[in-house]
Amino acid sequence: MPPLLQKLTLDWKIATLTILSTTLLILDKYHTFTSSKLIDRTILYLLIPLFIIIFIFREKPSAYGFQLGDWRVGLTLTALAIFLITPILWWLLRADSSMSEYYAHLLGGLPWNTFLDLLGWEFLFRGFLLFGYARKFGDDALWIQAVPFALAHIGKPEIETLSTVFGGFVFGWIAWRSKSFLYPFLIHWYIGSLTILLAAGILG
Repeated sequence: MPPLLQKLTLDWKIATLTILSTTLLILDKYHTFTSSKLIDRTILYLLIPLFIIIFIFREKPSAYGFQLGDWRVGLTLTALAIFLITPILWWLLRADSSMSEYYAHLLGGLPWNTFLDLLGWEFLFRGFLLFGYARKFGDDALWIQAVPFALAHIGKPEIETLSTVFGGFVFGWIAWRSKSFLYPFLIHWYIGSLTILLAAGILG
């Protein structure tokens, strides 16, 4: 049979992961559905993927990293990441004015806003996509989930956006190693909160 006429054998779960995650990111970019973007993102990135896992895929959320996982490894990697990231972030906020200017106005509600903003965000990438893609692509899923994560940062300071494909991989590896999205979430929550506090001049 000519190559163009060969039957496609597509994995419907992989298609669902890809189409849904892309659609949710686009909807978040162009629309506001409630009185708060934080509520929107919790619905889009946490509740909708959980609904798909439970009622469409007929699987347990724990299979997608929604669990404590290996908490000893998770907390160890979280502490190590915080130790390494803190001085780098402190230096970066002083070396790159675009970072300070972008984040200085986001102070309101810390750390509560960053918690709600990043909980669903991390589950989408380091739970739903990472563990979903891993079923078919194995540990290559670490790079695959890092790509939409990086693209979702377009519009933020350039130096941050350039780093996110590598940061996304590292976050993914921590989730992969601990079997949970919670530990990269804790690290990202810390980074987000510290960045805003440094940019606003509250710390340092």
